[in-house]
Amino acid sequence: MKIALMDSGIGLLAAAGAVRRLCPEADLVLSSDPDGMPWGPRSPRDVTERALVVARAAAQHRPDALIVACNTASVHALPALRAELEPRLPVIGTVPAIKPAAAGGGPFAIWATPATTGSPYQRGLIRDFAASAEVTEVPCPGLADAVDNADEAAIDRAVAAATALTPRDVRAVVLGCTHYELVAERIRTALGLHGLPAVVLHGSAGAVAVQALRRIGGVRAVPAGLEEGEEGLVPASAVQGAAGVNVPVTGRLTVLLSGRESALPEPALAYAEGRLLAAVSQVH
Repeated sequence: MKIALMDSGIGLLAAAGAVRRLCPEADLVLSSDPDGMPWGPRSPRDVTERALVVARAAAQHRPDALIVACNTASVHALPALRAELEPRLPVIGTVPAIKPAAAGGGPFAIWATPATTGSPYQRGLIRDFAASAEVTEVPCPGLADAVDNADEAAIDRAVAAATALTPRDVRAVVLGCTHYELVAERIRTALGLHGLPAVVLHGSAGAVAVQALRRIGGVRAVPAGLEEGEEGLVPASAVQGAAGVNVPVTGRLTVLLSGRESALPEPALAYAEGRLLAAVSQVH
């Protein structure tokens, strides 16, 4: 079994780590675009063009499924990716976890890139899944880029700025960019210092991992806490400790940087997910 994941940068690590935990025997192909990132400021047409290039590079390795581990690409490029690659290659998009945040009750915030914040796409998800909830959209300029570069000072500044915009009465925060899941604990700490010690963080890595494996028959039982049949609608933390954690990893790892086979980029090793993949994967 082989699962490919694509993103502009290293935001795909969260979903890759979730796949690795759930299915340690699966081969992984990580396809990103350091030559063209960041994608956030690009026009929808440019994002689609870059996403197609990255997806085609991954498809050459004949995966059984492709996870679009990027909210921006899922917003703008998912129809084009599916039109070109499906049905021979299932394509699984990433959806911000607005539905479970709303189901938890109480006000919540959505942290996202400036391009996604206030977009018709995000407003549509709020309307569909959280129409009766009090929702605050929080733009996080520079946070994805800082995470991608593992720039500690820049991460702290961006997290602090977003925290200051987050109301003190929220009960949950949706991490509306896959990069943010890599610094979830730093976000949790900052929110705690802001007076929100019990806030729940909702990511989407766990859900997309389960959905991809389900599409190709790789999940025999859905771990407790994961919803059936939807993309990206549960906390990433739900797969921690799920099936596969204590099973020897036999899957291989292929890394593509703008189509070039390479090792994991150095910034990836600053995060637990990157170190996990580097340590327990057979690198191809």
